[in-house]
Amino acid sequence: MKYGLDCSANFLIHGSAICGILSRDMDISNSHAVTRDSLALAQSHYENFPVASALLPRHLREPIGLIYSFARQADDFADEGDLTQAQRLALLDGFKQELDRIQAGEVPQTEFFVTLQAMIAERKLPLEPFYDLLDAFSQDVVKGRYENFGEVIDYCRRSANPIGRLLLHLYGMATPRNLGMADAICSALQIINFLQDVAIDYKKDRIYFPLDEMRKFNITEAQIANGDTSGPWSMFMQFQLNRTRRLLQSGAPLGLVLPGRIGLEMRTIIAGGERILHKLHKSRGDMFHHRPTLKPWDWGYMLYRAVRAK
Repeated sequence: MKYGLDCSANFLIHGSAICGILSRDMDISNSHAVTRDSLALAQSHYENFPVASALLPRHLREPIGLIYSFARQADDFADEGDLTQAQRLALLDGFKQELDRIQAGEVPQTEFFVTLQAMIAERKLPLEPFYDLLDAFSQDVVKGRYENFGEVIDYCRRSANPIGRLLLHLYGMATPRNLGMADAICSALQIINFLQDVAIDYKKDRIYFPLDEMRKFNITEAQIANGDTSGPWSMFMQFQLNRTRRLLQSGAPLGLVLPGRIGLEMRTIIAGGERILHKLHKSRGDMFHHRPTLKPWDWGYMLYRAVRAK
């Protein structure tokens, strides 16, 4: 699961592939080091969409890096390595217990969460989005199929939307209208990740296509397993792409509402989602043999679109 971002795993950033939590026994002994490592984690992954990028004002890069590090580590608990289901849930519960300590006004037990606590207090961020992310990651451990689009959207509400909501709070622009547009953008980006990573997710025994829609279009799990795009596959994918494009476009005005560099960043992110959708459309939905990624010329086009948008 990618919480709206396409990320590869990296277990080396914080020294421990299993725990992922920065303990007091590690070499990192202060919040500056924790923040530095969080930014390194954010910058070390391949991304379809920018994280703490140079487009953002400098004063926002560190808090965004910490948020990303929280989500990245927790997502790795759910996805990476050879852990048992019980071990994955226990690690995620460890993160939840640290959030509980922050909520209770207590001192967390790990250096990472001490630093996160200070940032949350300074920036006056809500804790609910952090809890929602952990809930979504825990769901990934135990649930691999979604009966209808409502279930998919409910998952996106917890796996992707919290990131956009936290960013708006950081920007000081978390109005109800802006939050609604951010939710649409983040859910669309999450679904775009699903659409480009169908084969990857299937290897983890996950299918994010709504099962009732698969039945309607006569799409079987065997087709996904075999990378078979024959028959109604292209029609099925066109349906998915059109709906996702409408969802992304419904939130697109947020890119013009946000001022300055944060608006430019948002417009670039939206343009990135549109490029992936275009590539999927061009391949007739064949992500098995033509998985879409953003090339250097795509970034140039995206920036051009972002700068020219009115």
